[in-house]
Amino acid sequence: MAVMKAVTLALLCAVAVTNAQSSCISPSGRIQPSVASGYSLQVVATGLAKPRGLTFDSQGHLLVVQQGSGSLTSYTIDESNGCTTLGNNATVVDVGLNLNHGLWVNGTTLYASNVNSVYSWTYDPNARTVSNQEELVNGMANSDHGTRTLLLPESAPGMLVITRGSGGNLDINSTTIEGGTAQVRAFNLNNRTGIYDWLDGQLLAWGVRNEVGIAEHPATGGIWGVENSADQITRNGVDVSNNNPGEELNFFGYLNGTPYANQGANFGYPWCLAAYNLTELPNSSDLTIGEQFAFDTASTLDNENRTDEYCSQQAAPRLVFQAHMAPLDIKFNNSATEAWISFHGSWDREVPVGYKLSVVRFGENGEPSDQPDSLTAVTDIVSNTNLSACPANCFRPAGLAVDNRGRIFMTSDSSGEIYLVTRNSTSNGTSGTSTSASPSATASASSASTYGIYPTGFGAVCVLLLFLLF
Repeated sequence: MAVMKAVTLALLCAVAVTNAQSSCISPSGRIQPSVASGYSLQVVATGLAKPRGLTFDSQGHLLVVQQGSGSLTSYTIDESNGCTTLGNNATVVDVGLNLNHGLWVNGTTLYASNVNSVYSWTYDPNARTVSNQEELVNGMANSDHGTRTLLLPESAPGMLVITRGSGGNLDINSTTIEGGTAQVRAFNLNNRTGIYDWLDGQLLAWGVRNEVGIAEHPATGGIWGVENSADQITRNGVDVSNNNPGEELNFFGYLNGTPYANQGANFGYPWCLAAYNLTELPNSSDLTIGEQFAFDTASTLDNENRTDEYCSQQAAPRLVFQAHMAPLDIKFNNSATEAWISFHGSWDREVPVGYKLSVVRFGENGEPSDQPDSLTAVTDIVSNTNLSACPANCFRPAGLAVDNRGRIFMTSDSSGEIYLVTRNSTSNGTSGTSTSASPSATASASSASTYGIYPTGFGAVCVLLLFLLF
């Protein structure tokens, strides 16, 4: 009798879990993500208008900037039958300000940005409404690279960090600090007496072409960024743009009082770029991977250029990634052992690259575990199965957010989706991504096939009962 009951329960559980998984949202169109072994993926929302930046408020609501509409929307998170979906929505800020990417919530204060300005509001996380709109910083309008990513470091209360990209592929205005483009600046909101002009901010870095993603290391308070580097570069008359320059992981120092001699450094752009594939760079015998190199003159730079010797004196990236992968966000896990990076994907490379969510391992010293010349520092977690279909039929990762369970939420602006990434098991036997265990260096999205959900709700109860019975 006990055996018959156990078999019956097993069948019921199988049906319950299968039904739960089949009722979850499927990826849009022909998009079929590939997921590294040990991880699971769900689509939690579709049909959004180019979702970009996202974050959680103190009540667990997910706030999303929809670049396609210019609005900011709040969603509840619904967990049912093993499926996670976005539930009840509320428009927090409507389309009038043309919000396009930057977003941050600090208790009862909400911050968001458009191409020219950063705004704040008094925010009620229960009602999901705002009041007391203020313009904090302006004077940032560009003809290109319009995202203004925001960071309020926990280690430096009252400081607001903003990234501003260049005004084009090679921007002559970026050759001077006063030009204002291709920079990262910090603003002291505690001492604010009016609207800051962009040039009023404390300079954290310049010569950074388009530092879209920025994050604070949870343990050290260090400020890290990921950079989209230049396109269509030639050196000694040779087109080297397929695999050079590399995309960058950069370190900008601290705002918590920790001394850092290189604060406000010039990272070389637009005169200097980081080497990634040395074999394709003419006269590269004196260069190393990640080192800054000079390239041919360009009309947008008044037909001027610099030398490798000059470039070697500029600040270098901490790591470089494959050219054209376009990193858009970086988020650390709570234990500071991983930096999650969304690679939006290439638009002008012969063979598409990127279109994936990856992890860089960090050590106890607050630095990446790999050396600056490493070409294997990235572990891919979620990717597209067919890059030849990109960008038209691929998801394109943009913004990232980590919930209080350590799960990763990721927007795909191209497909109007939001994904949920969960580690199936960790060293302490729980699900999530916030523990000290790093992903296996052998895990790769190209060799994995896990797509679905980790059993929760009734499915989890079934698993437990079956374990007890047998």
